[in-house]
Amino acid sequence: MTFVNEYAALLESKRSDIVAWMAKKRSEVPIPIYGSVDIRDAGWKVSVVDANHFPAGFNNIGEEEKPVTAELLKTHIQREFPNCSWVHLYPESHTRNTGYVENLIALKELLEIAGFRCTVGSVDFEDLGHLNGISGPMKLDTVTQIEVDGKEVMQIDGRTPDLILLNNDLTDGLVEGLGSQMVSPPPSMGWHRRRKSQHYEALQEYVDEMAEMLDVDSWHLMAEWFVSKDKCLDKEACRIELAAEVNQFLDNLRIKYQSLGIDREPVAFIKNDRGTYGLGIMTVTNGEQLLKLSNRKMKKLMYSKGGVDVENFLIQEGIPTVLKNEQGAPVEPVVYLVDGQASSWFYRINSKKSDIDNLNSPSAQFESFSQSGGQYGEHAHSWHALVAELSMLAMGKELLSYGNE
Repeated sequence: MTFVNEYAALLESKRSDIVAWMAKKRSEVPIPIYGSVDIRDAGWKVSVVDANHFPAGFNNIGEEEKPVTAELLKTHIQREFPNCSWVHLYPESHTRNTGYVENLIALKELLEIAGFRCTVGSVDFEDLGHLNGISGPMKLDTVTQIEVDGKEVMQIDGRTPDLILLNNDLTDGLVEGLGSQMVSPPPSMGWHRRRKSQHYEALQEYVDEMAEMLDVDSWHLMAEWFVSKDKCLDKEACRIELAAEVNQFLDNLRIKYQSLGIDREPVAFIKNDRGTYGLGIMTVTNGEQLLKLSNRKMKKLMYSKGGVDVENFLIQEGIPTVLKNEQGAPVEPVVYLVDGQASSWFYRINSKKSDIDNLNSPSAQFESFSQSGGQYGEHAHSWHALVAELSMLAMGKELLSYGNE
């Protein structure tokens, strides 16, 4: 069954309707300045499986895609923050992660192409210095906090930037000084507050509307999922309850697969409901596997950045990837979006994993769209862009639900 190919002509025939629908929906929610999504394409289903509001892989996009990405950044900032000329990039504290530093270098370049002055630094870096990226060192600017009218204000070399662009997911909590300045994305979208399940709740509504417009089953455009709450997995009773929930989930998937002629055993991904950099994820084919976890695997499943306790788990349908490179390694698209629009792609490739595994591991390699995107087909490219842009609408709806926190 090849839903992506069979319905390609339908998708293109509805292009003008989709563009008009997207414009209307974007007018109803605050559009994120940027974001990224991981996509799984099984041929019979294409879906966003992870959505990041603080993307950290701009160094993986191709040179050909930089102009359009920079232009979208310019459009968003000029619309949302008029008269902004200076953007300060507030990063994570991954001083030893050369790949992440390279992401900062690339993002700074994009902002400068867009015509903005860009400085980089955080309160975690007390002294003026450098971070080392793959291509070399990156200069950091001195960040201080002063009190103005009773509020903490972040300054760089004694001056206040027009806009602080967060590239920090705030898992460890809010940063002092950000609340009294122009900040994007909003701090309320950090992982100290946000949950993956909230994103999928919002996304489901948009997917259902789009599926109705296309007259297709929305099941083909979204992974099945549910949240298992208040699970103290260090206790046997919690593991038994979770195992039963997973078995029921897999049984339901098995029935759906059989009805569609999909010759595949269903798989469930168990994830921390908060962001974990792709860590804290387990793949199971039956609930009993949860009852036989070693201490090492239990600790891995319960891992959370910042040491935050994990109690809520997102159980998500595992979608195999039909995409492979010339050597047969599994591939998944990662779409980068600016101002709600798919602006650039790259592909995560992992020769040490199977087509159903989590590919986000140290053995992963990355290729830009200009390097290898053409081999995966224009039809797939269109579907990937569609579900990715629906995800950005869902992020906007998430933010509305948080109010003025």
